[in-house]
Amino acid sequence: MEVFLETERLILRRFTAADVDDLVWLDSDPAVLRYLTGAPTPRCEIENEVLPKILHDYQLGSVGRFAAIERSTSAFVGWLALQPPQDGSATDVELGYRLAASAWGRGYATEAARALIRKGFTELGVERVWAETMAVNIASRRVLKKSGLTYVRTFHLHFDDPLPGTEHGEVEYELHRADWMKSEISGDMT
Repeated sequence: MEVFLETERLILRRFTAADVDDLVWLDSDPAVLRYLTGAPTPRCEIENEVLPKILHDYQLGSVGRFAAIERSTSAFVGWLALQPPQDGSATDVELGYRLAASAWGRGYATEAARALIRKGFTELGVERVWAETMAVNIASRRVLKKSGLTYVRTFHLHFDDPLPGTEHGEVEYELHRADWMKSEISGDMT
């Protein structure tokens, strides 16, 4: 197991080819996918596209998507990511997370997101962390705010088969390294 980061309650480790069943399980829960796709991800897509891309991204650098393992039970509870853009630049990364419904409301996403942001800014040369979610996804927006990101904008995309709430748009949040450093010094990000 290649551990990327540990928090008080979680271990974030690199995915392996053996994680197919965990990803299929996570992407089969309609509650988890409510604001993402609205439908389960087919196993063949996870086996042939999703997991191979995750594993390939590790070859491009030190950031990517990591399996979240609950320390007390060793259970897979989802994933978190600092995802670089397609050009491979790791100075401007997207924060992402997808946790099992059973892990919601426990502060795991915020705990791990803060740790990822800290590692990105202090060890990995990241200059900006950003994230997007549906405007109506209040829980995700709360995680972003608690993790130190600030609202940037609301924007609207066209979808052929929009999810309920799409009409309210998508929101973007961000955090720059310089602002994070200021908040760390002043103690605002505890």
